[in-house]
Amino acid sequence: LDKNKSLNEGAIRFPTFEPGGWRLTRYIYSGYFDNDKKIKDYSVEELELLLYADGIKVKDPLPEWPKTSLYEGVIPRIERSFLKKEDGEKVRYSKEIEGFVIKQDCPHCHGARLNDEVLSCKVNGKNIAECADMQINELLGFIQLINAPVAATIVSELVNRLQQMVSIGLDYLSLSRQTSTLSGGESQRIKLVCQLGSSLTDLTYIFDEPSIGLHPHDISKINDLMKLLRDKGNTVLIVEHDPDIIKIADQVIDMGPGAGIHGGEIVYQGNLQGLKASGTLTGNYLSYRPELKSGTRTPKGWLSIHNATLHNLKNLSVEIPKGVMTVVTGVAGSGKSTLINQVLPRFYPETVFIDQKGIQASKRSNIATFTGIFDIIRKLFAKSNGVSASLFSFNSQGACPVCKGLGVTYTDLAFMDTIVTVCEECHGNRYTDEVLGYKLRGKNIGEILKMTVSEALEFFREEEIRTVLKRLSDVGITYISLGQPLNTLSGGELQRIKLASELENGGKVYVLDEPSTGLHMADIKQLIGIMNRLVEQNSTLIVIEHNLDIICQADWIIDLGPYAGQHGGKIMYTGLPGELINCKDSLTGKSLKKYINKI
Repeated sequence: LDKNKSLNEGAIRFPTFEPGGWRLTRYIYSGYFDNDKKIKDYSVEELELLLYADGIKVKDPLPEWPKTSLYEGVIPRIERSFLKKEDGEKVRYSKEIEGFVIKQDCPHCHGARLNDEVLSCKVNGKNIAECADMQINELLGFIQLINAPVAATIVSELVNRLQQMVSIGLDYLSLSRQTSTLSGGESQRIKLVCQLGSSLTDLTYIFDEPSIGLHPHDISKINDLMKLLRDKGNTVLIVEHDPDIIKIADQVIDMGPGAGIHGGEIVYQGNLQGLKASGTLTGNYLSYRPELKSGTRTPKGWLSIHNATLHNLKNLSVEIPKGVMTVVTGVAGSGKSTLINQVLPRFYPETVFIDQKGIQASKRSNIATFTGIFDIIRKLFAKSNGVSASLFSFNSQGACPVCKGLGVTYTDLAFMDTIVTVCEECHGNRYTDEVLGYKLRGKNIGEILKMTVSEALEFFREEEIRTVLKRLSDVGITYISLGQPLNTLSGGELQRIKLASELENGGKVYVLDEPSTGLHMADIKQLIGIMNRLVEQNSTLIVIEHNLDIICQADWIIDLGPYAGQHGGKIMYTGLPGELINCKDSLTGKSLKKYINKI
């Protein structure tokens, strides 16, 4: 609140509560306040009512007050409308929310969540919160020292579960770690541990890229667990690109031959040896012979980080070369993301991050709107047909009245998942019949939005559109339609769209966080070409990566380790990729040497 202002003057500084904003009307029409009175002159009761009251039936409202509405204070309203929702509103005002909302440990329990009585109960000198905060490998050692006969069964089960978490490379986590802070790969492995403890058999398990976020050193652990599940009498289906996981399969099903509309067929089914001889894209790459980059670039300067101590980094100092491609390696949890995503921007705030997080946009946003070409397309339709360009906006007058221009309708089933169906009125075309009657070179606006990037490249002659489409094609997303909502794309696809928007820029410091996630071996080759193109435009590229093909193509390597969590956070190696294979203390070096020699 700006306490020197009244409600009419804009005392509530949160977006949509400003004068003229529709949320403010609930306060100025409630009859509870003098709308011209400064907030600083409010009584304690008035301030309490303005900020905290919730669900009150209004007694003497002004005529404009909605008859069936209950009064709700500013704070519960912000919580309900912004903080407890994961919709476009929250995304749109995320920066403003950060300015008003802070998170901190509870001052009484200091984040332990439990009351004093519970925390006073101890086993071998530690309470339950202290145990939950320990790293899993340390907790395992602590539990194994408990000898009380009454606890023998519990200790046995705990040791079994904790050893399973260690075996899949999650020994650096603590049990108190919030699941919302886990990466996709970590979350998947946690679910895997739950299933390993089950005595059920004859189940079918489907794993979607279990190698995500895993260092090559840890892949063998995942493979062992997959075999364990199979040997218990279960069926295990794995969707995967990693050659080391493909190699353990009893049966391989290869999809293709291309992506999107060019895929959808089974191009091979059989054993691994047959796949290698099949001539498919996957088969050819399994026989690929990797090589280290022969001509590495010379650094044009250095980005210096001194005495970094965040999380598990141990007073770490490192020099990152400018004007080249640096790959930051190390096992999961070794400190790579802490160093590059959190420490680096403190020293160099101009760093540009191209990650796999969702683009801040509503479900109406698509490739055409995000890249800006849709405005040009609408103007082309307007000029060709002699009508207003606003007619071709699916957010405006030309939108289908039933689905409001979304092309689909949403049915909220409360306690079940929302059902999404193609709009029965416009059949997914988003527009009214009148708008769909207007054509551009024989195609209406709905048909244009259904075109893939490659189809649009053939259709459009306009250079300003083709330039954008060419960049999207260069990053390998030719199969996505112009109108596909951004919230339906994978993290890897979103990352490549962001990458495409930077292809004509130069002279910046870019960070890519595991760009190989979700990519086939053929796509990785194309990605390496794009990364080299960025560097050749006088940019500095820093890539956090486990993929050995990308590591092979680095100009410079920074390897963290030796292990994860408290046993990581040190620089194991920094220098040219060719020397990394001789670094005996580096797990990455050992994996790279094995990969190059195809042992």
